[in-house]
Amino acid sequence: MKSIISLVLRYVPRPALQRVGHFAARFLGLFHKGSRVECPVCDHQYKEFLPYGRKGRDNALCPNCLALERHRLMYLYLKRKTNFFTADLKVLHVAPEYCFIDRFERMKNLDYITADIESPLAKVKMDIHDIPFPESTFDVAFCNHVMEHVDDYVKATSELYRVLKPGGWAIIQSPQDLNKATTYEDAGITDPREREKHFWQNDHLRLFGRDYAQELEKGGFAVKEDRFVIDELTEEEVARFALPAMELIYLCRK
Repeated sequence: MKSIISLVLRYVPRPALQRVGHFAARFLGLFHKGSRVECPVCDHQYKEFLPYGRKGRDNALCPNCLALERHRLMYLYLKRKTNFFTADLKVLHVAPEYCFIDRFERMKNLDYITADIESPLAKVKMDIHDIPFPESTFDVAFCNHVMEHVDDYVKATSELYRVLKPGGWAIIQSPQDLNKATTYEDAGITDPREREKHFWQNDHLRLFGRDYAQELEKGGFAVKEDRFVIDELTEEEVARFALPAMELIYLCRK
């Protein structure tokens, strides 16, 4: 199954996957009945989650809501460490994930806006380098696994900073190689196979290192590296929810 999923992710256009992927995942979930793992986003239980990724990570994708490891971590973080579920907030969600859209749209405390340059799931078509909203519009912004794709991530983060209200906050996650001290870019690497080897995917323009917080600060943010999963969750919770055990949460404040 891992090899099939890997081929699908490599060769099927992302907008098509976003439209139909949940049907296939729910069908495959019928063969994963059990209770060893639990998705905190949708509360469904399975013997294990589906494999996912171009290199086929085991126990990664929730068949019901399509939450991956990073989505389950972010949802727990929002519930336990923020006012996201209780305060009246205006939210901008860039490149919105399927597992969150319907849930966040139903929350009566949120004025929730989704935006993306190509996703069929987003309500607003938008280039993150030029966000079409006035400054100080939003209380919260989410932008996950985008900065590795954009031409100018400093411009993109400065735009997110601009449209947040003073005191507003954003979560901006990205693939990160914690073995690298600094962010790695090389426009001279053009072969897709070489780009995947160097940047983990051939459509990534860079691979962030341990300096990711400093790179986000170039957009104007005050950034906190939150070790939530490392310092605050138990080993049992990490296993039960199948979380990325070493991922840091980047909480960016204006």
